[in-house]
Amino acid sequence: MTDPRAETDDEFESVLAYLKESRGFDFTGYKRTSLMRRVQRRMSQVGAESYADYVDQLQVNADEFAALFNTILINVTGFFRDPEAWEYLREHAIPALLAERNPEEPIRVWSSGCAAGQEAYSIAIAFAETLGTEAFRQRVKIYATDVDEEALAQARHASYSPDELGGVSEAQLAEYFEQQGGRYTFRKDLRRSVIFGRNDLVQDAPISRIDLLVCRNTLMYFNADTQTKILERFHFALAPRGMMFLGKAEMLLSHTRLFEPLDLKQRIFRKSATAGVGYRYFGGHNHPPRRSADVSTLDQLREHAFSTSPVAQIVVTGDEVVALVNQQAESAFGLSERDVGRKLWDLDVSYRPVTLRPYVEQARLERRSLRIKDVEWRRSGDAVWYEVHVNPLLGKEKSLLGVSVVFHDVSWARLLLTELEYTNGRLKSAYEELQSANEELETTNEELQSTVEELETTNEELQSTNEELETMNEELHSTNDELQTINDALRDRGLELDELNDFLESVLTAVQAGIVVIDTEMRIKAWNRAAENLWGVRREEAQGIHLLNLDIGLPIAELRPVVRDALADTGSPAELALDAVNRRGRAVVVRLVCSTLRGRDGQSVGALLMMEETGPVPEEAAPTS
Repeated sequence: MTDPRAETDDEFESVLAYLKESRGFDFTGYKRTSLMRRVQRRMSQVGAESYADYVDQLQVNADEFAALFNTILINVTGFFRDPEAWEYLREHAIPALLAERNPEEPIRVWSSGCAAGQEAYSIAIAFAETLGTEAFRQRVKIYATDVDEEALAQARHASYSPDELGGVSEAQLAEYFEQQGGRYTFRKDLRRSVIFGRNDLVQDAPISRIDLLVCRNTLMYFNADTQTKILERFHFALAPRGMMFLGKAEMLLSHTRLFEPLDLKQRIFRKSATAGVGYRYFGGHNHPPRRSADVSTLDQLREHAFSTSPVAQIVVTGDEVVALVNQQAESAFGLSERDVGRKLWDLDVSYRPVTLRPYVEQARLERRSLRIKDVEWRRSGDAVWYEVHVNPLLGKEKSLLGVSVVFHDVSWARLLLTELEYTNGRLKSAYEELQSANEELETTNEELQSTVEELETTNEELQSTNEELETMNEELHSTNDELQTINDALRDRGLELDELNDFLESVLTAVQAGIVVIDTEMRIKAWNRAAENLWGVRREEAQGIHLLNLDIGLPIAELRPVVRDALADTGSPAELALDAVNRRGRAVVVRLVCSTLRGRDGQSVGALLMMEETGPVPEEAAPTS
């Protein structure tokens, strides 16, 4: 069963192939998602139901090519678009560019994807403001290119409506434009320095020896491979130390070998001086041999140098007998001086961490050094990685004296390499995803802006709707202010409530008698410090507990009817004396007053119990434990 999506992709590719064959426009390097979206939009406008039907319309109606190209090539541009980036170009990039060149040296600028010319004339204004108009005419040449012939024709006229001059200040408008009727035309004497021509970034050769290359929000329409080809051409086009000014969606995160950022936030880059340049190797100077001093203890020095070498090393004779073992080898592989003189193959190190026999045999026979990489050995639960070098030791006339086996510990390097590869992979993936998402978002924004501009020319009702929305916005602001006022009032009330709570707490603390407040269900709501001292129950333990469930030295049975009467609001406060046991276990007489708490409506909302120890219980009346 065939995939309908694959068939649709094939049909779309046939449209691109037809455009390339019939008109020479190669759109195969453009991003498929946005390109398909633009073509489908044009198809819906002419009523074509399939790509095949639309190819038929292109074959019948030659004017449809121009309409399609105008739909695909989104000419959304403006003077000094992204003002912050242009400000950086004027204040920092252009002065730096001029400072690196002679005062009389010509300046070559390429505005690629110039659309209707606003970008090219923005560059002209920026250089004229920096150099002055006279020096600008003498030194600066701006080459502005695009693939859209209609846009280039408009750019050559250099005539714009007031709406199209939105980014131009009043001073710039007066200095660099001439009013003709209801439109403004760029000054003719400066216009001669701007040359417009058609150039396809994918197929045509780049302009060379460029000092400043401006290509804003154009690369984002191409796929990654095509972007790479275009950027390589841009690198070729730029003069040494030349600069490139891109759009806000184009960051060049994966092309740092070609361009280095001058200011990444403003998307201004400089041609990398090291790209394509190989490393240089310099030969050493020939010095006459110096006479060596006599060393009387040379053999001892050699022995100590070998023994204390920082890498593990074993030397075997031509008969595969262990001749030398240094301290690192003894420590790493459990060897000792007793192993010197034994056959290498009788030792564990001959097969752990790697089988050495085939490599030693190969080094002996071929008389060349061998390298064994990525040798893992687990010691005490930890993995150690070695790179083992097997080197034949040759005497005069290349006679074999023995073989040296050196174990280089590369654990740290492998760990760093693994972490670096993992980090680079994640970083590259993140950069590519970010770049792709950013370009796709910017493409969508361009399309939306183009759509908005088209809708604004046909829908005058949007103005009245906007006014209504503005009115609603003002009403919402008013409502928001009222809510803010209410919120401030609630905050003040909250502060007042906190103050009242603090005051009530201080009152309850200051009262020497024990105060207990209960609600209508006899659950304790307040329990002051005097009550804590009297009964030995903390406030946190008492609050929320049913009064009659408290395990304290108070006769609850005698207290129950008094509390219920107070909750029922039967009359005046009840007062009685009770024999009780305080927190120290002493028998005392407690004077208790129980009164009703009433709400604003006069109804009972609880009861207040005031308890005060009046003295000890007489001995004949003291309760027995």
